Amino acid sequence: MGKPGIQSVISDSNIENNHPTADAPFGRTLIELAKENDKIVGLSADLAKYTDIHVFRDAYPDRFYNVGMSEQLLMCAAGGLAKEGFIPFATTYASFIARRCYDFISQAICEHNSNVKIIGGLPGLQSGYGPSHQATDDLAILGAMPNLMIIDPCDAVEVAQATRAMAEYDGPVYMRLLRGNRVPMVLDRYDYKFELGKAKVLREGNDALMISTGLMTMRCLDAAEILEQDNIHVAVLHVPTIKPLDQETILNEVKKSGRLVITAENHTIVGGLGSLVASLLMDEKVSCDLKKIALPDQYLAAGTLEALQDTYGVSTKAIIRQVRDWVK
Repeated sequence: MGKPGIQSVISDSNIENNHPTADAPFGRTLIELAKENDKIVGLSADLAKYTDIHVFRDAYPDRFYNVGMSEQLLMCAAGGLAKEGFIPFATTYASFIARRCYDFISQAICEHNSNVKIIGGLPGLQSGYGPSHQATDDLAILGAMPNLMIIDPCDAVEVAQATRAMAEYDGPVYMRLLRGNRVPMVLDRYDYKFELGKAKVLREGNDALMISTGLMTMRCLDAAEILEQDNIHVAVLHVPTIKPLDQETILNEVKKSGRLVITAENHTIVGGLGSLVASLLMDEKVSCDLKKIALPDQYLAAGTLEALQDTYGVSTKAIIRQVRDWVK
């Protein structure tokens, strides 16, 4: 793949199809929340700039804590702050959260149902630096954690709305973060409002139903517009809350007859949205033709994001190719 430049290896949030963008929606929303609630504090493990909490740090330096390169301490400190009545937002890379911090999240936060908000940057295939920074398995790992709500927002609009909803929710939450100064804005076109635990139909279609989460919803919506030109009509059901899963809405949409069902996620094919949907359909004895768009069960290569995402089948172009093959 050649020697990649730094901007192509670790992008803001993978701009595609010239969508309008917003700057650091998480950090800027956290500033607004901090104006309203003096219990909100921010933490980082030496990655404030790369998780957008640096804007909060600059606005409220006395309410921000950098624990250094010690992610386990980050989670324990957040748990302690929650015990004292604060609402801590603890930020680092998603790969570090899932792999380095599991026991500490369990013991210091979730076992006590503590009011900690965990924010994971670079979820899924959002980095070209290779397996150490590619959080392809965070949903599978953290999905097994009792008491932990899990959110995978689609765009800047939803990041902002979900951050506010998290602050109002009493309990531990993990959110996959879309970050940077060019986070795409898509859902404003659909008069969208985020609700904890709720999936939303964003687009109707009679040929296929794509059940998607995170930034894959943006790509599914873009793909559906292009597939329409081929007379392939695709519905898109956005599932921003992975845990708890909106089982009722998913089942209602899948039960509509005659449609191919496709799950799409920026995560390994093991233990993510596709696995959850398949398990739900099996448990409820709902039969359908189900396909999955997801990352493979392997350690991914390093390289440019554009090339990697197309190679591993999660780019907009790759979605279009797969849906065309399956429907035709």
